[in-house]
Amino acid sequence: MRKTAPALGRFVTGLVLLGPAVIFFLVIFVIPVGLMVRYSFLQQMADGYVGGSSTLANYTRLATVPLYQKVVMTTLRISLFTTLAAAVLAYPLALVIARGPAVIGRVLTILVIAPLLVNVVVRAYGWRIILGGGNSGVLNWALSRLGLGPVEVLYTEWAIVIGSVQVFLPMMALPLAAAIGRIDPAVEDAARTLGASAFAVFRRVTLPLSIPGLGVGCTLVFSLTASSFILPALLGGNFTKMLGTLVEEQILSVFDWPFGAAISTVMVVIVMMINVLYVVLIERRFRSRASEGL
Repeated sequence: MRKTAPALGRFVTGLVLLGPAVIFFLVIFVIPVGLMVRYSFLQQMADGYVGGSSTLANYTRLATVPLYQKVVMTTLRISLFTTLAAAVLAYPLALVIARGPAVIGRVLTILVIAPLLVNVVVRAYGWRIILGGGNSGVLNWALSRLGLGPVEVLYTEWAIVIGSVQVFLPMMALPLAAAIGRIDPAVEDAARTLGASAFAVFRRVTLPLSIPGLGVGCTLVFSLTASSFILPALLGGNFTKMLGTLVEEQILSVFDWPFGAAISTVMVVIVMMINVLYVVLIERRFRSRASEGL
């Protein structure tokens, strides 16, 4: 009984400490997502009410209508391109932050974080000014000065990719910098001592050891891009739709709440699948490395 009482007390203390977080998670995430999933299996009645028997018609419509298939593929393609571009741009930033002089690292960290203080809508309108068609856009004005002629970038997939990379780049650079900072510099120095070039050191040492940070960054950037609404709406317009803009149209314009809930559920499933895939790949990699070490 003497041993049971302290254990029970620790258990009760743990419940008390976790209680607020669990309640917050239930109220903010679990209950709203549960209601959304429930709505996705209902029907929009002719009188405007949502009801009827449970059905898979909304998911069937999303999977079979060519227009919606195109939106899903566009969302996946833009999210993938954004993630790859952010990774390529973030690695040099992360290396300088983690391995460069302390002053330069701090300044670069501030420059990476500073855009987060500016509203996404403001940044999206800024990119509209830069990528605008004709001579009204800064990019086309500069190209016309060079005699390269105007290019149509605004309202294309590339416009969304450019804006998304600029907005979500900190989500990739900061985890990478943290992962590279945990790598022992002696390991990289040993590779250089053995005659490895700078690129070989990065490919054989830095890149494999920074995979956890890269996985976190890729998961964040892909998830945020796939669920983005403002950037596709302002930079893609009606010509390049993503799932976020499609949800807004179905709920606020068409008032088809069940179909909008089905699209939102698919978005959540895509994000969860990416996270699960990341966890599986990272765990498999660490297990293989551990077995090699044994």
